[in-house]
Amino acid sequence: MSSSTLTADESRTSSLVPMLIIGVLFFIFGFVTWLNGPLITFVKLAFSLDDVNAFLVPMAFYLSYFFLALPSSAVLKRTGMKKGMAFGLFVMALGAVLFGQFVTMRIYPGALTGLFVIGAGLALLQTASNPYISILGPIDSAAQRIAFMGICNKIAGALAPIVFGALVLSGIDSFDQQVKAAPSPEAREALLNTFAAKVHMPYMVMAGLLVLLAIWVLRSSLPEIKPAGANSEHDIGHDKGSIFSFPHLWLGVLCLFLYVGVEVMAGDAIGTYGQSFGLSKGETAHFTTYTLLAMLAGYLAGLALIPRIISQQSYLAVSAILGVLFTIGAYFTQGYFSVAFVAALGFANAMMWPAIFPLAIKGLGRFTEFGSALLIMGIAGGAIVPQLYVHLKEHFNFQLVFLLLMVPCYLYILYFGLRGHRVGQHPSN
Repeated sequence: MSSSTLTADESRTSSLVPMLIIGVLFFIFGFVTWLNGPLITFVKLAFSLDDVNAFLVPMAFYLSYFFLALPSSAVLKRTGMKKGMAFGLFVMALGAVLFGQFVTMRIYPGALTGLFVIGAGLALLQTASNPYISILGPIDSAAQRIAFMGICNKIAGALAPIVFGALVLSGIDSFDQQVKAAPSPEAREALLNTFAAKVHMPYMVMAGLLVLLAIWVLRSSLPEIKPAGANSEHDIGHDKGSIFSFPHLWLGVLCLFLYVGVEVMAGDAIGTYGQSFGLSKGETAHFTTYTLLAMLAGYLAGLALIPRIISQQSYLAVSAILGVLFTIGAYFTQGYFSVAFVAALGFANAMMWPAIFPLAIKGLGRFTEFGSALLIMGIAGGAIVPQLYVHLKEHFNFQLVFLLLMVPCYLYILYFGLRGHRVGQHPSN
């Protein structure tokens, strides 16, 4: 794999160096992002919250992408991708310090602010790294490269609930009973203060590691890639116009919005979904890991099949159909069987981001950074769709709400995979 902007001397090694560096970054994305599932369980107890308020965790985290993706593209225009990625890691470190400190003080708005800042750093990293890896080689095989990044991401994501569970949530069911049996409000508060303080050291360590990683990226040999040269508008028969002259991009933004919504529902909301069947907090604490293991299997399948056997757009359509079928399976089953279908959505979801992102930015040329920022804004779907779920399930059957939210999302993703990604492009391409 090589880019037209890379020199002949770099042609052998330049693709390996960025793959290694971006792979490490995607590992960090996964670990931090998929902490949100167990964090929902954690804050419900630490701050004595209901489901609606506990789900402010993913809402604060994912809304930061909506508000900060466009500013991130402006930062990247000024700094370049390499310095921008390092800056993003420093911002994440600051957010980790804020989150750990405010949770220890049991100030929930402050904790949400820390998550928002972590999300801000991730918005900068994602705005840089996703188009970077997409145009590092041929755009038609970008899904394969992003799938490799996704494996790094989901291995970390599968580890996150296990590590967090061992350090923070171990014995949560018995602790919950202790809190409920506390002889006085003061004793109850003392127990909750001790429980909340368990996150302080892990998040301080995380902040330190993020700073070290930022310094490593800054000093690395990561080459710059100019999107205008590597992702030409002529590839899709586009001559001139504004960002609004790329309808496939705007359809892709909506597609990514809905995709992240269903991904977070399958990953972060699975614990709450299981608890709705009467399963305990201890039993559901690691459910996110099962979803992420299914996603890991999906990435491996994508690596094996794309583009040798099936195109990225066709695989996206197949994935959407699987999403519909697994969602229907979750509706018509109960207990662990239903939860297993929700976890299986991880397999269906795995190759969606790797396919949607390169299909949506294809041929954007000089608009690649701006288009990528718009797509990153679509990550806000992870804030909106789960919030709709927790509000609606207060009034309707939770399985029915899950079905009615998820199936339309998958049907739109199916449309984008079959037809939407080609809208406005030259017929010969």
